[in-house]
Amino acid sequence: MKTHVKALVVGGGAVGTGIAYHLAKAGWDTMLIERDELTSGSTWHAAGLLPLFNMSYATTHIHKYSVDFYKGLEAETGLNPGFYVVGNLRMAQTDARMDEYMLYSSVAETAGVYHEFLSPKEIKDRWPLVRTEDLKGALFHPQDGYINPADVTQAMAKGARQLGATIERKVQVNGYRWTGSEWIVSCSRMVEKGGMLVPGEETFDITAEHVVTATGNHAQRTARLLGIKIPAIPVEHQYIVTEPDPALVEWRKTNPQHPVLRDADAKWYVREERGGWILGPYEKGAPARFLYDVPESFRADLFPLDLERIEAEYMSMIHRIPSSETAGLKDDFNGPICYTPDGNPLVGPAPGLRNMWLAEGFSFGITAAGGTGYYLAQLMTQGEAEIDMASLDPKRYGNWMTTEYAARKNEECYDHVFILHHPDEEREACRPLRTSPSYDREKAAGAQFGQVNGWERPNYYAPIGFDDHNSRSFRRGGWWEYAVLEAQAIRKTAGLINASAFTKHLLRGPGATAFLDKFTCNKLPGVGRINLTYALTEHGTVRTEYTIVRLKENEYYLVSAGAWTAYDYDFLQKSADDFMAAGGGYIDIHDVTTQWGVYAIAGPTSRAILKEIVKDADPETVLGNKRFPWLSARKIELGMCPVNAIRVAYTGELGWELHHPIEMQNYLWDQLMAAGEKHGLKLVGARAQNWLRQEKSYRAFGNELGRDATPLEGGLDRFIDLSKDFTGKQAMIDTGIRAKCVTVLIDGPADADPWGKEALVLNGEKIGRLTSGGYSVAFGKQIGMGYVRPDLAQVGQKLQVRMLRELWNAEVVEDSPFDPTNARIRVDG
Repeated sequence: MKTHVKALVVGGGAVGTGIAYHLAKAGWDTMLIERDELTSGSTWHAAGLLPLFNMSYATTHIHKYSVDFYKGLEAETGLNPGFYVVGNLRMAQTDARMDEYMLYSSVAETAGVYHEFLSPKEIKDRWPLVRTEDLKGALFHPQDGYINPADVTQAMAKGARQLGATIERKVQVNGYRWTGSEWIVSCSRMVEKGGMLVPGEETFDITAEHVVTATGNHAQRTARLLGIKIPAIPVEHQYIVTEPDPALVEWRKTNPQHPVLRDADAKWYVREERGGWILGPYEKGAPARFLYDVPESFRADLFPLDLERIEAEYMSMIHRIPSSETAGLKDDFNGPICYTPDGNPLVGPAPGLRNMWLAEGFSFGITAAGGTGYYLAQLMTQGEAEIDMASLDPKRYGNWMTTEYAARKNEECYDHVFILHHPDEEREACRPLRTSPSYDREKAAGAQFGQVNGWERPNYYAPIGFDDHNSRSFRRGGWWEYAVLEAQAIRKTAGLINASAFTKHLLRGPGATAFLDKFTCNKLPGVGRINLTYALTEHGTVRTEYTIVRLKENEYYLVSAGAWTAYDYDFLQKSADDFMAAGGGYIDIHDVTTQWGVYAIAGPTSRAILKEIVKDADPETVLGNKRFPWLSARKIELGMCPVNAIRVAYTGELGWELHHPIEMQNYLWDQLMAAGEKHGLKLVGARAQNWLRQEKSYRAFGNELGRDATPLEGGLDRFIDLSKDFTGKQAMIDTGIRAKCVTVLIDGPADADPWGKEALVLNGEKIGRLTSGGYSVAFGKQIGMGYVRPDLAQVGQKLQVRMLRELWNAEVVEDSPFDPTNARIRVDG
């Protein structure tokens, strides 16, 4: 048995074997170890469905790759993976569900996923066993279907072996130790004892340069061995198999297999199985299991079935397929399927560790296995994948996340598989959890909150008693009119935004300046000044966006996106460690996010409001351009609150970010609200702010900016200092311009705005996609930002945006179409 490999994959389910296959195909010496037999985890009892449907751009690519990849496995390996390309019919009982499918259609178009829309009559004509009189229509994917999980896993395993990988069964990991250059993985040979699988007396070490964990239900044990947190906890998923349905048997005599059926509004899937049906419901009340460990006695086992829990879903299957009522129950399964709080798997580098990669939390593991292997292998062997994988990064959850949080959110996620996935959806479980001190004041003022990295953040303000849940829509929800008023207030008077969720790091030490100069692509600001800059990947794409405030010669305050605190800290600290190891000066980094609250005040009257409460020897000049110019930082006093004020505004108006001691937040709130009353100050949420930043063409990390585009492609030339050396510089230059970020104004429908998922089209051809979208109060029409072919990025270029399955005229406009000279931001007073 090998004891030294380039890459060690831990876990022999579909995901693990998919990763081993692709690492071996990339030329890496790869070993996979499995504590039991291949497929003995959740893989063996999975229903094997391969749904292409997904609202995530990255996950759509992963699923599409898998479906295409599996179709070629038999030719490569000689093993039939059991792929039945029967299609997938996703039905809709409501107009809102059809709206969801129309929004998905744009995502699918941008990713090249073929799909069709069918009317109820077309459904009935093709599949007469389906009741259709209460349907609005359906979305049909003819190119997917279902696969045998065990067979596809064995086929990938054989393919991995053919490519040189080694697979060892009955090997359990007991510990991991990093030497500074490789991992020493302590293992035991597992043995059968009394029907259980337990560690035997044989122990040994495997040395690997890289380790990937794909441990499924055992993720909590993996987390404990690594000393990290992994919010992947299984939830019970049950499905039943019926006896043959005589009507189906008769229909099959002259027809191919029935497509997989999904009645999303009834919360189930159904597929054909040996003349009968498999019903898989996603019901309320399915409990999380194995919060801390999988019992040694639990192997390829199941839980008792709870038929009462799925009675409603069972009856709705009979309603949708009336002939199924005569088919008795043949078999049942209730097994653990891993989930994460947002339903997306955890794929990428482990927090705080080198060369340790996670592939955990797959609720659709069979669908994702091939694509995860492909893109994770790119990350590992090439440094980046061809798509931005940040939305799946394990570090999207910080250390505030607990076992209880993960378990309850994962249960919610299971229950929400088939709900309407509105883009303005906010899920309720485990909230409120992280709140800034002014939360109660904001709530009393009508705040409707969203959650960002666990933080409660106002999305908008509405009258007391307003029901946010019922306001959600794929079009303009009930909240839309309030966001319009907030956006107008910032343009006309002033608005106050709670931005306390911003990520904040203090970086200082003798090596701080030299490190940041190499780490970021823009000139560093002078003391007391600020700059917007970007840290790049080795491939020259955008890894993180920072606002840097230079406090002293070698002391900096870094502000970045609130959703990415752990993600940013991990990259920052590892990069600083590399810098110091190479002989650079000492650097000290602290995450100070929770120490500082932030209010953003913006609008034409914002200076007048602050003058009411600022304490200074000359309050008339303290906020003027001479003493406090645009893009500078000053320490000021607002009443009795010391404030680190930054003159910048994400909305493109005169404004300041007021960074204040978190314990004084309520005091500062009261001061600002009292002072703002006569100056038209209005409370503003994140949705209006998002619209306003698009009027200024301000790129957002995670939307326009990410690891699949360079800052030059993002149109950030003015923030790049090509006269200096910085990480990723040459790769950025060598990449060239594959696509260009543009702002478009859209003559769209009267009742809907783009969400940033839509395809951009010219002469019937897809030429790009939106990454952000919304409504412009300045121009009275829809607005969006996105990427197009470079030759189509010229101001005045006419194109179209796909919304609600129709094409709407749009035009590329100049960057910052609102106040392009920044006169409003720079105004003196």
